[in-house]
Parts: sequence; structure tokens; C-alpha cells
Amino acid sequence: MSIRVAYLGPKGTFAEKAAKALAELEKLDSPSFLPCNGLRSVVDNLANNLCEAAVVPIENSVEGGVTSTLDSLWRHKNVFIHRALVLPIKHSLMSSGSISTISEVLSHPQALAQCSKWLNDHVPNAVHLPTNSTAEAIRMVKGSIFRAAIGSKDANEELNVLAYPINDIEGNCTRFVILSKNNIKKDGNKASLAFSLKSNSPGALLRALNCIANLGLNMSRIESRPSKRELGEYVFFIDLDLKNSNYKDFEKINEELSPFCSQIINFGCYFGSEVE
Repeated sequence: MSIRVAYLGPKGTFAEKAAKALAELEKLDSPSFLPCNGLRSVVDNLANNLCEAAVVPIENSVEGGVTSTLDSLWRHKNVFIHRALVLPIKHSLMSSGSISTISEVLSHPQALAQCSKWLNDHVPNAVHLPTNSTAEAIRMVKGSIFRAAIGSKDANEELNVLAYPINDIEGNCTRFVILSKNNIKKDGNKASLAFSLKSNSPGALLRALNCIANLGLNMSRIESRPSKRELGEYVFFIDLDLKNSNYKDFEKINEELSPFCSQIINFGCYFGSEVE
């Protein structure tokens, strides 16, 4: 049986490249790839059993956490991370026209943000228009001399590549994760969880973080997102480095955090790697 892997489509996105690489690393049996319209849809497809795995970007080295992914992970309690992959991201500016004719630049909001300084320096009068994906932007600008798209030059077959690379930061990269509803893995060099606090009081977050530190677990990333219930209430996403620890240390985390947290989601242990 083919394993269906959802990703942010259409074809030609960086997410598709990440999905194929992660499927290979996970040794998935005869994977088929399902392009979805929007990150929320990618996770929803997995949660609703319309696929067996899903690949989403979770963090960018320039723009930080991918908020749509984090919010979707908090919304679905039965989704686990099985592997992470850091993918270098090099954007190009493409159009049927030339830089001098461009008045609109289309791309995914993350891509627009990652190239904002370059755009301001080279096409300062162009309007920035967000799209659901970089591949969608490429499709939408075909035939127009006034519109340009930011995306992967590998996804382009008809447009002129006006400039490459146009990232504001040379080392721009994005961490993608492959998600599954299968049981939590019990090995890996990383682990992730999220929690909300029982009270918004002085020292409440510190007490929760001390629980993690007292287990000997190194926190490599901490990020907050609004709970969407009331102003000032937050959800905290934590990544842990398990290089000098093991699953038995991580296994105690729910019990240790429960006195201070109203809700805890354990996304499990997993291996993280990079594409050269």
C-alpha cells in the first residue's frame, strides 16, 4: 500500500523537495505525494486520516517559527514528529518581463519576508502580494511583464530568472518536519513538546522551565504563541537537545510539568539532519 504524504503545494515548492527527502530518510514504502493548499490543510489532512504522513516547515533561520504550523500542531493532539530536516533555501526572482517593468512581487509570506531588504533595494516601488505557496506565485505571474515571483528556480520552466539568489541572509534555511499519527518514537537526538500554564503569575513559566532543566534536558528553542482564548495567555513550544540525554529522561517530563501546566502535548523524540 502506498503511503500518502501531504505537503504544501502545488508541485515545485521547497516543501515538495523536503517531503521527498524526508520520505527517503524515513524509508517510507512507495510514497505518493499529496499537494495541499495552505499549511493548515496539510496538518488537517493528516489529522482527518486523508493521508498517512505530512511534511511542514516549522522554523526558518531568518523569520523564526512558522506560526501556521505551530498553531496547527497545538490544535491537533494526536500528531507526532518523526524526523526533522534542515533545507537550505535560495530564492530567485522570476518574471516574463525585466526588473525595470516589475510593479508587483508575489510569493508566500515567508519568502517575501526573507527577501524584503533585497526587494526594497532593487524594486522599491513594487507591491508585495502574498500567495499560498512559492509555486502558486510562479504560476500566477506567467505571461505578465509587470509581475514577478519569488521561489525556487528549479520550479520554473517558462519565466526569466531576473536575479539569484535574493535572500537577505546568505545562510537562509528552513527546518521541515514529517508528522505521523503513529506512536511516539523513543529514540532520536531531538524532542519537542508544547504546554500552557495553569496560571499567569510571577515565576509560573520559570517553574515549568526549571522542571525541564532539573531533568538534565537542554532546551535548544523556546517560542510562545497566543492561546487564542484571551489576551495575555500563551502556549509555549520547546525543543530539546537529547545528545547527552536519553528517552528515559524525556519520559518523565509530563509528570514533572503537570503541577504547573494545564495542558501538555508531547510531540516525541526524533532525529534531525541537514541537506548538504
